[in-house]
This record gives sequence, C-alpha cells and structure tokens, in this order.
Amino acid sequence: MDNSKKTVTVQILNAFAENGQGGNPAGVVLNADDLSVQDKLQISKQVGLSETAFVSTSKTEDFKLDFFTPTRQIAHCGHATVATFSYLKQLGKLKKNISSKETIDGKRSIELKGDLAFMEQLAPTYTQVDEQTHVILKSLGIQQTDLLPNAPILVVNTGNSFLMVPVKDENVLAKLTPQFQLITELSNTLNLIGYYVFAPSTQYDATARMFAPSYGILEESGTGMAAGPLACYLYDKLHITKEAFHIQQGKYMSKPSPSLIIVHLKLQQHSIKSVMAGGKGIASKKMKIIINA
Repeated sequence: MDNSKKTVTVQILNAFAENGQGGNPAGVVLNADDLSVQDKLQISKQVGLSETAFVSTSKTEDFKLDFFTPTRQIAHCGHATVATFSYLKQLGKLKKNISSKETIDGKRSIELKGDLAFMEQLAPTYTQVDEQTHVILKSLGIQQTDLLPNAPILVVNTGNSFLMVPVKDENVLAKLTPQFQLITELSNTLNLIGYYVFAPSTQYDATARMFAPSYGILEESGTGMAAGPLACYLYDKLHITKEAFHIQQGKYMSKPSPSLIIVHLKLQQHSIKSVMAGGKGIASKKMKIIINA
C-alpha cells in the first residue's frame, strides 16, 4: 500500500433542487479534521464543482465547516451549507431543528424544516457603484435600456459581497454575453464573489444568473449567499414588502439546472435583522478522491 497517498470519500448532493430536479451540486466531506488546507484544495480541484464543504469538529458549534472552490477557500457557501446539513439530517446526525456551524468568518445558525435546511446570513449592507456602470454593462454585453427602471446596480453584502444587476425581463437575462475577464477585473476591484444578475419573474419573485470567474466559477446554478442579498434588495430597494422570497437560478445556463432558493427575512420594526436562505438537498453520488498525503 502506498502510504504517500490518501483516499477521501466525497458525497455529492444537489442543493436547492426544484421539484426534485436540477439544483446546484456540492461536495461534502465528513470527518475532515485531519485534512490540511492543501489537502482540501487538492480534493476540491479533483471534485471539480464550484464548492466543496469539509466538516470537522467544532469546540463552540455543532460542526465546523470549511468551504473551498477549485482555486481557493471562501468564508461561506450557501448551497454547500444546505447540502451539508441536509446530508447530516439524512444520516441521523441532527436530532433537533436548530443547529449551528463554525466558519473562518464566525458562527452561523442553521434551521431545519423537514428536509429543507436554512443558513443564517447577516443584515445587509449596500454600496453604490455608479462610477462603474459603463464597465458593468460592457462586461455583460447589455445596454442601459436593458436595465430594470428605477432599480440601482448595487453591491449587497450579507456575509459575502455580490453585485446586484437588475435587468428588465427574462429575455435580457437569457441573452447575456458575459465577458469573464472584465467581470474578474471588476470583481477583484470591488472585492466581490461575483455578479448576481436578476429579472422579474411571473412564477417566482425573481430569476437570476450568477457569474464568479475570479473564484473559478463561470456560472453557478444555485447560490444561497447571493439569493439572500437579492431578497434584501427586493425588500429594501424595490419595496416588495414580504418576508419570504422564492428565487430561481440556473434556468438560463448553457446546460440548464433550475434551482429554487427560499429566503426568509427576519424583521424588527420593518428593518432586516438577519436572513435565512435555504432549500432542499438531494444526495446523488459518491466519489473516491486520491490525494498526496
């Protein structure tokens, strides 16, 4: 046996599955206490999904979660969190409907409702980007007239920063031609995870597309950490006064994988105090990854 090699089991789950179909696949690795950062990067690169979650022991919360894209570690990941806690619930490792996770960016509460898992996000902050409007439009291949009227382009942060770009309808959303180098450059300048471009929807509160090339993600089918900021935007900036939002994503990818993200706003005197974003995770397959020990 080659002692310089280590075999790791990765469970793949589709988070935010819509009617049992589609969703955004995430890798989940349990019992990850002995894996180094370099191990996790090796595994995430071989898994090849947008994010993989590594679950280890926490001294303060129920579990410690570390999230890695194929290129780097990130503080939070909504769909990988949903995948992880759905999986833990299916394995019988969660006996209550309230749980918690420790991350490199602090702790977050988790709520379980049946087979749905919801992750806590922070109250939103908003940053104007008026000076970058021209390059934002250019990076998506659209014009000013393609934008949703009376809806500003803003950076919204509920734990991670995403650029909210409201377009007038789903036809514009479907025909976006993202210029990934420009998106990467602006994402680095503004310290973004990526762009969240959205349009009004007749069936949902919004339909969206997410581009994060600077994190190795050209387009993602379901992004809980972006849907949370979008729900806050809809409430605070478009004055849609409701506490639960249904966000569809992934419909207009080159290989469609429709996802449904449910966001609950926790309000105090009509002000957003925190956000819970989640959905359903469905186990699909297991992978065996061999890495250098």
